[in-house]
Amino acid sequence: MQEKSTRTPNAERRAQMRARLIEAARAVFLEKGYAEASTPEIVRAAGATRGALYHHFQDKQALFRAVVEAEAQAVTSAIETASTSVTKADALAVGSRAFFEAMSDGARAQILLVDGPAVLGAAEMDQIDAGGGRQSLLAGLRAAHSNRSEEELSAMAVVLSAAFDRAALEVAQSGADAEIFEEIMARLMAAALSPS
Repeated sequence: MQEKSTRTPNAERRAQMRARLIEAARAVFLEKGYAEASTPEIVRAAGATRGALYHHFQDKQALFRAVVEAEAQAVTSAIETASTSVTKADALAVGSRAFFEAMSDGARAQILLVDGPAVLGAAEMDQIDAGGGRQSLLAGLRAAHSNRSEEELSAMAVVLSAAFDRAALEVAQSGADAEIFEEIMARLMAAALSPS
């Protein structure tokens, strides 16, 4: 009878290494800023080699993009998790609250709302947002007002997403009360969705 191997499969080891590099990069980017962060520092923090870094990522910017994508996915997951167990009528309000809670991490707000646009550019950040948080917002808008055209709902999602981001940045940078912004956003969404 053969004993089971206790070795971790290659695919799992690669995924673990990638996750370690992203987590280490997140910490170094936050501590030093993108421009001052160096790949040798990131490699040391991850307990990895430069070869491992460049096996997973083309360059520092590709690694930073992976950090941004991971943070954006965390926000989207928080919104979706909170919104799945409520009625369609409550989904937008619950999703809004989940967004502010997820963005209350000052590090996440810094990465997604300040450093991301500066390093990756507005168009690339817009693409990341369009597939994540904005997609969740659009789904909530569709559920709340199926009588609106797709074009109108998409435009609302873009405008409301920008307002959410600006509100989250204000909360993160100034320590403003997130509940005030949640209430303002709820009113803004209600006004946007009211019959014309």
